[in-house]
Amino acid sequence: MRKLTIVIAAVALAFAATGCNKLKSRSQVNEGVQAFKGAQYPQAVEHFKNAVDLDPTFLSAREYLAVAYYQQYIPGARSPENDQMAEAAYDQFQKVLEQNPKDQLAIMSIASLFLNQQKWDDAKQWFEKAIAVSPNNADAYYSLGFITWSRWFPAFGQALASLGMRQEDPGPIKDKKVKAELKEKWDPVIEDGLKDLDKTLEINPEYDDAMSYENLLIRERAYLADTKEEYEQQAKIADAWLDKAMATKKSKEEKKVKQSGGGIVAEPAK
Repeated sequence: MRKLTIVIAAVALAFAATGCNKLKSRSQVNEGVQAFKGAQYPQAVEHFKNAVDLDPTFLSAREYLAVAYYQQYIPGARSPENDQMAEAAYDQFQKVLEQNPKDQLAIMSIASLFLNQQKWDDAKQWFEKAIAVSPNNADAYYSLGFITWSRWFPAFGQALASLGMRQEDPGPIKDKKVKAELKEKWDPVIEDGLKDLDKTLEINPEYDDAMSYENLLIRERAYLADTKEEYEQQAKIADAWLDKAMATKKSKEEKKVKQSGGGIVAEPAK
């Protein structure tokens, strides 16, 4: 009987220690959130790391830790320290996904990391994962359209430069061989990108950035037209998208002013 009592006491102590660690973990998260709000990101990281060490099952603590690393990553900056920050964020978001494979924050954050590193194929793969989990994710569809443009534009610019053309010069491209090669490789890619932007606007009709890239992709693809008339027709469609994007931005700004009562309006957090 005494042996059973000792075992029960040991189990009770283990549960008590676990409960105590969970409370300490939440306390560390609260301190980390305060540090994060004060833009003290290294301190926030330490608090969130402590929280995760105390309670590895605390998913929110793991998410906060990943976001704190991500916040310190500088898009476009190339340095070992910056690369390490991106890798740390990626590793923590992956651990979040081990606990919850459908975590949208983790999936979109990994996709954005690859996007900012211009790793287009990896970014595309992760934005497609985001859409698989959330089919009405307008940001993911928009990002796919942006990736299409980001991959196509250097090839387009290089082709024009090789022919002594400027982007301000009217089209279409007159060199049949160059045009045919561009069209064969890129026309299907651009078409997919436009479909992604169309889907973005189907989900969110006021997504003005998507309208801007509709304009760019259609305007640049017009250079692959077979005739001047076809080029001009496509250019008009592109102009219409540009006008719509500008009108939508203006309308949204006016709504902000009305909602704030006028004056200077702070940009919302993204």
